[in-house]
Amino acid sequence: MTRNTEGSMKLNSKGQVTIPAQLRAELDLREGDEVDVVLKDGDLIIVTSSAQPTRGRQLVDRMRGRADAGLTTDELMALTRGE
Repeated sequence: MTRNTEGSMKLNSKGQVTIPAQLRAELDLREGDEVDVVLKDGDLIIVTSSAQPTRGRQLVDRMRGRADAGLTTDELMALTRGE
């Protein structure tokens, strides 16, 4: 589906454009999401990056190694088993 937004977007001095909030919300795009810019038949097309990990994977990667309960693995296992 092709959609036109009202008005046009200006390219800033760094070569950036802002994706309108309505389209970001519709596509569930958030800060930090990666997109690819593709040239197709003389048009630039912005697509979500297929190489981007899911939000869940990003969260797990960001949290990995941060938790420190101060307990050994055996102590944690005993807590989960109710021993």
